[in-house]
Amino acid sequence: MVHAGEPLASAAPAKPPVIVAFDRKELALILSLYGRKVGQGEWRDYAMDFLRERAVFSVYARVSERPLFIIEKTPKLRNRQGQYAVTNQQGRILKRGHELGLVLRVLDPQLAVVG
Repeated sequence: MVHAGEPLASAAPAKPPVIVAFDRKELALILSLYGRKVGQGEWRDYAMDFLRERAVFSVYARVSERPLFIIEKTPKLRNRQGQYAVTNQQGRILKRGHELGLVLRVLDPQLAVVG
């Protein structure tokens, strides 16, 4: 028996939401920088968030509520100012661009970009 106010159940399952994530090469660049900074005693912890419109890698100097730096990937901005950005604790964008290696140089100036 079908009731008038209820929608019919569809046979096809609902589409899972699409999320943005860092690919293997991007994660290798980020984690390489993170490892160097941990070795120097500057950074202590990190968190990764994969959302619908952006992927976020947050860096912490110690266990605290606010990250020291945020590395973001926002594919929607790919054709504009670039899909990668580094933001500081106050929310100011330190560097934005199309290539992650170049954007990460703001956090580690002696880092050489190998293409």
